[in-house]
Amino acid sequence: MTETPEDDSDTFAAGEEITESEIVARIFEAVMERRLAAGTKLSESELCKAFGVGRMRIRRCLLLLASHDVVELRSNRGAYVASPSVKQARDVFEARLAIEPAAARLVVERATEDQLAALQACLAEEAEAHQRGNRHAAIRLSGEFHLRLAEATGNETLLRLLKELVTRSSLIVAIYGAPGLETCRDHDHASLLAALRSRDADTAERLMRAHLGDIISTLDLSGPARIGADLVQVLAKR
Repeated sequence: MTETPEDDSDTFAAGEEITESEIVARIFEAVMERRLAAGTKLSESELCKAFGVGRMRIRRCLLLLASHDVVELRSNRGAYVASPSVKQARDVFEARLAIEPAAARLVVERATEDQLAALQACLAEEAEAHQRGNRHAAIRLSGEFHLRLAEATGNETLLRLLKELVTRSSLIVAIYGAPGLETCRDHDHASLLAALRSRDADTAERLMRAHLGDIISTLDLSGPARIGADLVQVLAKR
């Protein structure tokens, strides 16, 4: 993105209250709730109006979102909500199907009681988010459950791979999933956790494979999502 003289400082610095983390969270939530569709252009000027901040702060937020594959930064064209293709969506879940059932087996073999307790706590938070109808929190906690499971394998390479895949999966479900669909159903996680606690590797592996297959079956990969939105209206504090 090309620098201009007015970009050298935050022009809305006086009286600002919103933090960069809050800006990132609000954009992420709008994407996950499909209020900002895949391919929507994230105009810097419109984002400045929506949040009452200067361009440099917006750019830092967009860079952070890009690092999590939620935003694409296109040379000389600006920032856009990431728009994974149908092939990319299939590739992501194909990779997860190849990795996560085996990861579940490793968790059975290696997880400590503290790690299983952490998975239980995450599951409880996820169930509460579903009850409150907080889709953003449910999506985040669903991904966190899978990442805590990856941590419990004790394999740092596997964890790094799954961090990328889970983030991309959340975006794919937000784009291609039916309205109101979560990335995971909490009762699927509960069944999986029960198998992990009982140290039943065969069942844990089978449930993980079935769980991922269920998610894939709910995706509509027949075409792209709608593009276009009024950024100020979508992102301004309600």
